[in-house]
Amino acid sequence: MKLIDKVGADDLSQSPVNPVFEPFQGTVIPVAQPYLPDRKRLDAYIDGIYQRRWLTNNGPLVQLLTERLQAFLGVRNLLLVSNGTLALQIAYRALNIHQSVDGQPAEAVTTPFSFAATSSTLVWEGIKPVYADIDPSSWCLKPEHIAQQITPQTRAIVPVHVFGNICEVEKIAAIAAEHHLKVIYDGAHAFGVGYKGGSALSWGDATTLSFHATKIFHCIEGGAIIFKNQEDLERAKHLINFGITGPDVVEAVGINAKMNEFSAAMGLSLLDEYMINIEGREKIWQRYYRELSDQVIRQKRMADISNNYAYYPVVFKNTAEMLEVQKKLLKINISSRRYFYPSLDTLEFYNASEPKIASQDVASRILCLPVFYGLSDNIVSKIIDIVNGK
Repeated sequence: MKLIDKVGADDLSQSPVNPVFEPFQGTVIPVAQPYLPDRKRLDAYIDGIYQRRWLTNNGPLVQLLTERLQAFLGVRNLLLVSNGTLALQIAYRALNIHQSVDGQPAEAVTTPFSFAATSSTLVWEGIKPVYADIDPSSWCLKPEHIAQQITPQTRAIVPVHVFGNICEVEKIAAIAAEHHLKVIYDGAHAFGVGYKGGSALSWGDATTLSFHATKIFHCIEGGAIIFKNQEDLERAKHLINFGITGPDVVEAVGINAKMNEFSAAMGLSLLDEYMINIEGREKIWQRYYRELSDQVIRQKRMADISNNYAYYPVVFKNTAEMLEVQKKLLKINISSRRYFYPSLDTLEFYNASEPKIASQDVASRILCLPVFYGLSDNIVSKIIDIVNGK
């Protein structure tokens, strides 16, 4: 079936449907609020689904979203999946890093300063997470610490582009090449981030994305994997479809990780309005940047990267000060989040061998402030005043 023509930004009104967020009495203002596209735009895609009655199994909207995301992000070999957690698990399987080494579980060097899914997906696939510490300024994995954790069982490095700040990708690539390791980036925060004129998502053997509702680009639920090599993409295509390679052929153990057409419809609608969303977020991000006191510590961002304005994290002088600010914000019904907390090396079920001091330190003092399209200037002013101690 020929792909349907896209409904572009010029085809429908660009008036956003996400209102300025002024909460009802007692409503708590969230840290993140999903951007919702124009209903007419979304309905145009959904009308096509009803006409075709093709709901899943690589439907036309999934195909179209794949094409458009590859063009928009400047990448190749993109595979849409049902969520960002399965994106990681499929990437490990497609790159064969789950295979044991001399009868011992495979290991992957990763970061303790991340969402739990980064480590949980490794454990779920029988891979032992081995933690390296982070750079205390960038909050991404420190390459020198990665090299110290490599053993004969190490099969891969799994770094995270934390808050859209990309890792030291050249150094990590050199370490991986020296030790013959695969690199799988957790790029859940790095949608649309550019680096040195290209896409930050092009580094490594694979980069995974989350399209969860809280992300700057979402499909309600969804995710993607971007592969360096086409043969890995082709292997992953079979893995997400139960290992089926033909009408009567099952060649491998697989799983159901396909994206459905309704999720793709949401994604296409949001892609049409992406810059409206980003411009609204940028306005809030820049206010925080200009007006927050120098008493809070900001993330040191890598040179030569663009900003997708996905998060605004700040680190306080100590835990007590951070908790006091969080308490004052909640008192006026404004949420904030200790993101990431706790440092994953402190959780016994991940079996960390030694504490990672920088990760634990940052995790104990960090707070993410609300950033989403439609958050009112009035609310942003209140947040800034409380963080500044006024």
